[in-house]
Amino acid sequence: MLSFLLIAIAAWGGILLIWLGLSRYLRKADAGRLKQRLAGSKALGKRKKEGKAARTPVLFQKDIGSGLLISGIMRRFRLQARVTELLEQAGLRWNSGRFIHACLALFLAAFAVAWFLLPTAYQQLSFLPALAAGAAPVLFVLKKRGSRLRRFEALFPDSLEFVARSMRAGHAFSVSLEMIHKEFQEPLAGEFRRSFEEHNLGLPLDAALQKLSKRVPSLDVHFFVSAVILQKRTGGNLAEILDKLAYVIRERFKLRGRVRAISAHGRMTGLALTLIPVGVAIMMFVVNPDYIRFFFQDEIGHYMMGAAIGLQLIGYAIIKKIVKIEV
Repeated sequence: MLSFLLIAIAAWGGILLIWLGLSRYLRKADAGRLKQRLAGSKALGKRKKEGKAARTPVLFQKDIGSGLLISGIMRRFRLQARVTELLEQAGLRWNSGRFIHACLALFLAAFAVAWFLLPTAYQQLSFLPALAAGAAPVLFVLKKRGSRLRRFEALFPDSLEFVARSMRAGHAFSVSLEMIHKEFQEPLAGEFRRSFEEHNLGLPLDAALQKLSKRVPSLDVHFFVSAVILQKRTGGNLAEILDKLAYVIRERFKLRGRVRAISAHGRMTGLALTLIPVGVAIMMFVVNPDYIRFFFQDEIGHYMMGAAIGLQLIGYAIIKKIVKIEV
């Protein structure tokens, strides 16, 4: 089994390298033909004779992983857009194809190491550390995304009041968005600066704000975008609207903190009830291994262990759903 797994890893790596080299070669040839058509073959030849290192224009820059096999599979199942959006929300400039390759490589490496280190009777459990290693990049991205969104939401009410004050001082709304970049920290400054640059380059303000709401999936941002678009269509005092919106967001923060304090006991109870069976299983594995070996060697034990894990996960999900109160 281990030799078959090593052969599979080697074959996967070889096919990946061949596909990467071929895609880069073809992409480079296509880019060269396009540059000759747009810039002219004479100008391109003159530049080569002068020995000037020409930088690749933005027009010819493409996603590095766009031609890889995994990226093609992701596009086929409509997963690449979701992964790219997740990485963008986390503030990570990673390539979606390389991210999936990293998850697969960690999964295969952890499976091979666990298969080699575990005893023969427990080699069937090699997929557990493999799943944990493969899910580690995803968990890291989700944690990074959550912390970034919380940081954005903490700065968002102050930014709304800043926009309202700058508009009362006589600045336009788009200019106020640009001033946020100079007065506030990341990630809020970068997101609003991107929205301003998109609007400054010709994108309508409604479309730029809607793209902001997609990049930052927060209910407060959706309120802000809806208020600005509605005010633009119907009229009204936008500065006053933003002040009231900032007040509502701060009150929501206070109420959310109270709810989290009240539901903390339920969250701790759910976590304890989920970890107690795991701790008992580990203790029994150390004290009486023969008693635990039944769940790994017998077919009925496999079904019982699978049912126990499934019921534990269902119970934890139900408790988490009960204590999770949206504000």
